[in-house]
Amino acid sequence: MKKNLLYLLASSLIGWASLFNAKAQIIPQPQQMEFDGGELIIEAGLNIVSSPELHNEARFLADFLDKGFGKRPEILQKGEGIKLLIDKGLRDSLGEEGYRLSVETDRISILASSSTGIFYGIQSFQQLFPADFGFKSGHQKVAIKMLEITDKPRFGWRAFMLDESRHFMGKEQVKKLLDQMAMLKMNVFHWHLTDDQGWRIEIKKYPNLTAIGSKRKDTQVERESDKRFGEPHEGFYTQEEIKEIIAYAKDRHITIVPEIEMPGHAMAAIAAYPWLGSLGTTKEVPETFGKMPDSFNIADPKVIAFLQDVLDEVIDLFPGKAIHIGGDEVNYEPWLKSDLVQEFMVKEGLKSPVDLQIFFTNQISNYLEGKGKRMMGWNEIMGDDIHEEREESPQDIGQKLGSSSIVHFWKGDLSLIQKAVKEGYQVVNSNH
Repeated sequence: MKKNLLYLLASSLIGWASLFNAKAQIIPQPQQMEFDGGELIIEAGLNIVSSPELHNEARFLADFLDKGFGKRPEILQKGEGIKLLIDKGLRDSLGEEGYRLSVETDRISILASSSTGIFYGIQSFQQLFPADFGFKSGHQKVAIKMLEITDKPRFGWRAFMLDESRHFMGKEQVKKLLDQMAMLKMNVFHWHLTDDQGWRIEIKKYPNLTAIGSKRKDTQVERESDKRFGEPHEGFYTQEEIKEIIAYAKDRHITIVPEIEMPGHAMAAIAAYPWLGSLGTTKEVPETFGKMPDSFNIADPKVIAFLQDVLDEVIDLFPGKAIHIGGDEVNYEPWLKSDLVQEFMVKEGLKSPVDLQIFFTNQISNYLEGKGKRMMGWNEIMGDDIHEEREESPQDIGQKLGSSSIVHFWKGDLSLIQKAVKEGYQVVNSNH
């Protein structure tokens, strides 16, 4: 490397002390981090050396250095500079997402078995810089610790959930969130797009889902309160906007898992198409929160066809393997009062509304599996009474959740997670 761009910081140069922290702090904490004892100064103009397959990752690093120094580095395939290197031999020890970052007296390198590992190594490298670097331009020189980091994630699913059904944020806020997730090496964006209080994804076959279902007249200030904000709330994403956000996330090695709620938390959809409901009385998108009175009438073949139509468009949009269907806090009362639902349950030999929900959930799971996807849902989909509100005992439930389902735990006793794992289910633990 050119000595005028990168050189050892002499211990006598006390004046440079303000340029660096006493020690490097990386979030998440790496598995191994060894310090050499010295510091390295980087100046503007340091090149990046990488292969064409790492163009996306090299561009991210170049953008970061450009923002801090005000001078964009060149990206070269050969020569001197920060080296980004794919080493397939590291797969056994570091997996697909691990990396090795080395800052030495005469070189900086990031090695990994895949572009994902290189990307995460870049995130750690960026955290060696001052906190305002990348946000504030005009830095002349930056001192960073000489060290070696060897790291790989402990968990394969590192997710953040954004519920936009309740409060629509818009794509610029989502992109900012994805940037922050990338910095923390999170790899799954759980995008909660539909619920009682709003439908936020364009479905071309059913335009009323957004024309009506994306709007509510007001918003409750807090749960169980009569106070309102006094203004309408609305918003949704077109399919083109969703494609844009998916591409933005992919560049940051983030998979998006959409959540399309069923069979409960469905009143925004039912307000758009009242024939979807079980009560026949839902006409407006709710402005209140909590467990709502209506649920999809899943005994009606037309409702099942509607949900499959919706999922078809969701599948076409989202390339990830998992589709989240919610499944939490289903209100069984309208099913118990519906003659159509009760006749359906007798026909299918279903003893309780819990059995009906599991029966339905397996229908959807099988449908998604036939499309090359996997169904995911909150842990109510297993039939457990996590809210302690039912009279049925577990022995009264005859249906069993399909084995390919991914169970997402958010509430209930920890023993239920252990039980699900023992029964062979893949689980994600977000338990409160």
